[in-house]
Amino acid sequence: MSEKKDIYWRAYLIYFAFVVLMLVVLIRIISIQFDGGKPVFMSSSDGNEKMPTRTVSREPRRGQILDANYTPLVTSVSFYNIHMDPTVVEQGLFDAEISDLCIALNDLYPEKTAREYELLIRDGRVNGKRYIMIHPLATNDERRKLNEMPIFREGRFAGGLLDNDEIITRKRPHGELMKRTLGYIRTQADGTIKRVGLEQAYDDYLRGEPGKEVEQKISTGWKKTGPIIKDAVEGASVVTTIDKEIQEVAHEELMAQMQRQEAKSGSVIVMDVRTGYVKAIVNLVRNKDGNYYEAYNHAIGTKEVPGSTFKLASLMALLEDGKAKLTDVVEAKGKYKYYESTLTDSRAWGYGEITLQEAFEKSSNVISQVVNEAYKNQPQAYVNRLKGFGLGEKLGIDLLGEPKPTLYEPGTANWSGISLPWMSVGYEVQQTPLQTLAFYNAVANKGTFIRPQFVKEIRRGNEVVKTFPPVIIKNKICSDRTLASLNKCLKGVVKRGTGKALQSAYFDISGKTGTARILNDDLRYGNQGDVRHQASFCGFFPSNNPVYSCIVVVSAPSKDIYGATVSGTVFTAIANKVYASSLEYHQPINETGRRDKTIPVTKVGSREELIKLYKRFRLPFISDTDNDYVIMRVDQSKAVLERRFVGKNTVPNVSGMTAKDAVYLLESAGMTAKVKGFGKVVKQSIKAGEDAIKGVLIQIELK
Repeated sequence: MSEKKDIYWRAYLIYFAFVVLMLVVLIRIISIQFDGGKPVFMSSSDGNEKMPTRTVSREPRRGQILDANYTPLVTSVSFYNIHMDPTVVEQGLFDAEISDLCIALNDLYPEKTAREYELLIRDGRVNGKRYIMIHPLATNDERRKLNEMPIFREGRFAGGLLDNDEIITRKRPHGELMKRTLGYIRTQADGTIKRVGLEQAYDDYLRGEPGKEVEQKISTGWKKTGPIIKDAVEGASVVTTIDKEIQEVAHEELMAQMQRQEAKSGSVIVMDVRTGYVKAIVNLVRNKDGNYYEAYNHAIGTKEVPGSTFKLASLMALLEDGKAKLTDVVEAKGKYKYYESTLTDSRAWGYGEITLQEAFEKSSNVISQVVNEAYKNQPQAYVNRLKGFGLGEKLGIDLLGEPKPTLYEPGTANWSGISLPWMSVGYEVQQTPLQTLAFYNAVANKGTFIRPQFVKEIRRGNEVVKTFPPVIIKNKICSDRTLASLNKCLKGVVKRGTGKALQSAYFDISGKTGTARILNDDLRYGNQGDVRHQASFCGFFPSNNPVYSCIVVVSAPSKDIYGATVSGTVFTAIANKVYASSLEYHQPINETGRRDKTIPVTKVGSREELIKLYKRFRLPFISDTDNDYVIMRVDQSKAVLERRFVGKNTVPNVSGMTAKDAVYLLESAGMTAKVKGFGKVVKQSIKAGEDAIKGVLIQIELK
């Protein structure tokens, strides 16, 4: 009985020992996979020592930001810190190839001599250094060359090359272009992370998913030595609505004008009328050094008095409420006094008796008088009408920083007796350039108010993850009758009014000039020589079938102040260049033309290549031979390929061939060819069919 119990105890002991062993293995696996960055210990490659390791997050490659045609605007670039562990290299290999390795390193990185590299590596080998810095921030191409060098080509464990310390950086291939709108993600001095622009707005898509990899602790600290436990998932690509070609045009034209005017800041936005997709956005600010940079997104984040460009909203209100007609005659006296404040026209003595349409085209402030008379007993009706047009509220764009427009109302602390007339001509109201453009775009878009957008889709590889179709804010901001009148006025501004110098030779432009006094840096209006202005032009083109809307705003120009000459010229330059390069403006020259059915004549040549050519261009042909070389003739609108005699031991007939085919055949026959001229062979010095004598010189003439 005792012997039976003894057998049981032994069985239990083996069982429990096996369970304990399995638990140890399980714990070991879990500690490697999920140690949360805490060090564990594992054997080194030679098995002689224990080295602490830990599992850390492997950062993914951030997704690209592309323009509408998939041109990279922001991309992630990898650099690698190159180290070497000389202790793993077998002695015979080390002695035989160390000099060659160091010569190759000097060729690639000449900041050290080959001798200095050799001393560095030998010292590390003698002193057991396992992480010698060879070169910081190597490119991927350099990394490939390193892997082909002596010793290093043996790999990490036999050659000691440690090249997986990857540093991923964000690069903008086009420099300042759209810099502020593209944005960035940056760690501040206090450890907080600042996110700006598209990088911030679409961070969830761009950042990807982190993986896991093993770090090893050596004398110089924790280093990524592998293995990779879980691959990181790269971020998706954000495809913007921006057209890089239009963006470059807008940037260059605004930059040139800013430099001429020595202005403080300026913005340009170009938008697709039908979709609201922003095709270009430029923001330039003058720095202390006098140069201009993309330092702040004024187009989206800075609201200012729009000045006379706001007269479009006032005229829309008058027409929509039936308070006035374009044919109404008004007296533009030049000065319009409201209590202690006076509005003046740019033409001090006024324009006399003119129609309301002419007043708009000439940008006369008599419009303030018309609005004041129409709404003085019901100012809230005027404000409500403006709100009904979609003014006074944010556009709701995806980018952060859009402020709510300023639109005062009767009964509030900011409302006064001059608020109504001053608001009607673009004062006591504040908007961003983008908000002003969106309103003008609605007029161009037959009354449909579209939200401006900067991104059209998210892609992961070739797969479209998400699309951003046009978003309608208001289906109709006013009646078609009012729109027709407004379009007539906007076209008239450029034909006869303040923008008449801006006409294009190729198409009609519609728009409105604006010149407004703005606050100085001390938040006060200047006096005499210290007055600061903002010049703007907002409109669309072509007038009859608008494709693009655009706004140009220049703040504090030094040479001139008027919207037409300062901003309107930039608008026209952009419009002309966009027109010249956009296919939608031009009819195909061969759309209705008759196709030429003539079979093109080809040179004598390879039958196989000619058949490929005819099939590629869908030309009718027949082949009467299976010879390698053929001559072509035309028979009833078909190409007929016929045999060209090429003897094996005789001089081939190369007449009609290209130099390439002729020389190949002659040299295949053992002859030496001399070529004279260009084109196709018209003459050969030895007649075809004669015996081919090896080494004999034959001259061919081409024309």
